[in-house]
Amino acid sequence: MEDKHMLMIPGPTPVPEKVLLSLAKHPIGHRSGDFSKVIAEINQGLKWLHQTKNEVLSLTVSGTGAMEAGMINFLSPGDRVLVGVNGKFGDRWAQIAEAFGMKTERISAEWGQPLDTEEFRTKLEADTNKEIKAVIITHSETSTGVLNDLETINKHVKAHGEALIIVDAVTSLGAYNIPIDDWGLDVVASGSQKGYMIPPGLGFVCVSDKAWAAYENSKYPRFYMDLGKYKKANAKDSSPFTPPVNLMYGLQTALQMMQREGLENIFARHQRLTKASRAAAKAMGLKLFAPDNAASTAVTAIEPAPIDAEKIRVNIRKKYDIALAGGQDHLKGKIFRIGHLGFVSDRDLLTAISCLEATVIELGADNFDPKAGVKAAAAALA
Repeated sequence: MEDKHMLMIPGPTPVPEKVLLSLAKHPIGHRSGDFSKVIAEINQGLKWLHQTKNEVLSLTVSGTGAMEAGMINFLSPGDRVLVGVNGKFGDRWAQIAEAFGMKTERISAEWGQPLDTEEFRTKLEADTNKEIKAVIITHSETSTGVLNDLETINKHVKAHGEALIIVDAVTSLGAYNIPIDDWGLDVVASGSQKGYMIPPGLGFVCVSDKAWAAYENSKYPRFYMDLGKYKKANAKDSSPFTPPVNLMYGLQTALQMMQREGLENIFARHQRLTKASRAAAKAMGLKLFAPDNAASTAVTAIEPAPIDAEKIRVNIRKKYDIALAGGQDHLKGKIFRIGHLGFVSDRDLLTAISCLEATVIELGADNFDPKAGVKAAAAALA
């Protein structure tokens, strides 16, 4: 059947009809007074969502672009940085740091396991000369469904006193409570196609006063990614370069929807969907890839051996037109991932779980009650 495609991946995520209609509006001049009003409302909404009084800057980039901007605006060639690596995206930030000539030290954990916070404490406490300039962390590691303990790692960074904390919150911003000002986070990057409920194309960087002080000493050349330009434009409810006008309309509408739902309800919904997804997997005898105490609220990774994970994805896509995410790099074919991020409801998850049950039965699984997954998910949602 046409137009029945259902996204259950950690990005792009489903887009509400109200947002789609906003995207379809006629664009207006991005230097007009009317569009300045749109930017002003968006800027206030972004501060609300980020729980901050700091500037939240909107860039026409992906989440990777937001993270790169968050690194090159506040650091310099040769700076020593610690990068947490326990998945594809932590590894990506280490690669970016290395590409820009930073002295990059990886603190690694096995994919599927959370970062060891004590390793950060040990490294930071040993740095008596204050050579470490930043700690770079992926909060929700999308590739594995692991939520790293950002709050504890940040406490160790704060005890160090000198280092910045730079956070990839691409799949946790809007899905998990991150009180940026209360925790004193310095640079927090995110992307539009995740918890924001709009299509890809916008990246966001929240910047603290401490990070802006570091900006003054950064030695990297930059132009389009110069966050100082965005800060000056923000103060005038404008943008330094041509913004994606229609995406901004969509963002305006999405933020209005989120404010009506309320932060506590948004976080509770994501927690509920996470618990239901994991309960369903366990009831079906499927192995969860991330431990319960480090479960991402954006995506649940499942290791379905002996069934091939790619067969599950292909079958559920062909028969039910539901998109699940696959494993990345060495995990391809070994895990699949259920996204429950952004505009995803209890109904959506129950639909996906029931179709998953039918799919694994069709592929030969017979070691569970055929209704066990839906029952477990329904109980968790209740």
